[in-house]
Amino acid sequence: MMNFEFELFEKYNKPTPRYTSYPPANYFKKLEDYNDVVQILKQSNNEDPQNISIYIHIPFCHQLCLYCGCNTHITNDEKMMTKYVDTLLKEIDLLEGYLNKDRKVSQVHWGGGTPNYLPIGEIDRIINKLHERFEFIAKPEVAMECHPAHLTKAYVDDLVQMGFNRLSFGIQDFSDKVLDTVHREKPLLPIEEIVAHIQSYPQMSLNLDFIYGLPYQRLEDYAETIQRAVDLKADRLAVFSYAHVPWIKKQQKSLEKYGLPTAEEKIELFQTAYNILYKNDYKVIGLDHFAKPTDELSIALHNKQLHRNFQGYCTLDTTGQVYALGVSGISQMTSAYLQNTKDIDVYIDSINQGKFPIEKIYQVNKNEKLIRSIIEDIMCNMEVDLQDIARRYQVSLKEVYTISQPNLNELATFEKEGFLSFDNHKAVLTHKGQFFMRIIAAAFDPNMKNNKKSFSKAL
Repeated sequence: MMNFEFELFEKYNKPTPRYTSYPPANYFKKLEDYNDVVQILKQSNNEDPQNISIYIHIPFCHQLCLYCGCNTHITNDEKMMTKYVDTLLKEIDLLEGYLNKDRKVSQVHWGGGTPNYLPIGEIDRIINKLHERFEFIAKPEVAMECHPAHLTKAYVDDLVQMGFNRLSFGIQDFSDKVLDTVHREKPLLPIEEIVAHIQSYPQMSLNLDFIYGLPYQRLEDYAETIQRAVDLKADRLAVFSYAHVPWIKKQQKSLEKYGLPTAEEKIELFQTAYNILYKNDYKVIGLDHFAKPTDELSIALHNKQLHRNFQGYCTLDTTGQVYALGVSGISQMTSAYLQNTKDIDVYIDSINQGKFPIEKIYQVNKNEKLIRSIIEDIMCNMEVDLQDIARRYQVSLKEVYTISQPNLNELATFEKEGFLSFDNHKAVLTHKGQFFMRIIAAAFDPNMKNNKKSFSKAL
């Protein structure tokens, strides 16, 4: 159990990167030379990890949720969806031509938008194309983010037959008032019924996602929401802080008229969720993810073998360089990030011309890779050993300090606050410090010394 000190959260609740990548996506630059894309893809064949992780972005939704920060396209035009899938198939063909044949797919993640808004036949076409073009490892993770408002038992059955083994439900909240206010459609079937159906398949794993910080969320109601989630016995739960960024997502501005929870109220909501999950033996993964003790993420955390990418936490077994398909997708390779255009028409035109629809690019240098490893160790495994970092990158310990420029005064303050111990060049986060891991990671990020970028708040 944990009782959070509001004064500490208030003190450290400042704009900070979420560190789903390093450098973060707002450091990416406009693509100037398409030849750079070709060279990056070819180079990725000679770098580790050798596994391939494929991200498929399906932008379509039936209606826009007001809190949404994703790249979405509101439509019910099935012809448009079919045209989009036709283009995805061509993009798969295009990608296959640049990757070595001996590399295998270890992970396929479908995000959006609402991937399960696509007719099941379109999902089948994409899956068949992937198997036609790529070889898979023996037990790949094939996961889809699903909206319960568009999910039937028959759809689940078809996904299982296609090889899906993980579904993630964006529940957000069980309160009708909250869902109505944020324009979130309600589940098509009673959630207990569809969950039981999924769990009848022993090979299937289930994630449930929730948000705290939305209008009309009250402690007593939110406690009922999280307890109901526990009763569903999902393998993993995520409890995300609502990121209010109306300067990026203009529709979020409309939520302000309903009254967003204060910082203190948000902390109380998270503390309520945390204590219920902790009491029910869920293990804390990173900042806002929870998993059963038998889940592979809990085991990987215990063995200090957790990894994370734009799609979330994963194990080293399924970790691969990420190749993103579809609008706005970000390919996350060892030495570069490539971000696709967000414009569907531009995307389709580019693929039809035989070119990847890359809009932004960032090539990661050796020093940034080292800093990335420090931040990943903190965000995934709750500790970082700078001497181990030096060995990994074959540099001196002095060079590690020179490159990462850790803010030693901040680290000393964090130690006094009880967030971590920093001894013999090794930082180990405490249970308390886990909730400040983004702030701690930022202490090892030299870009934050003179930061001029915009970020959502850390907590």
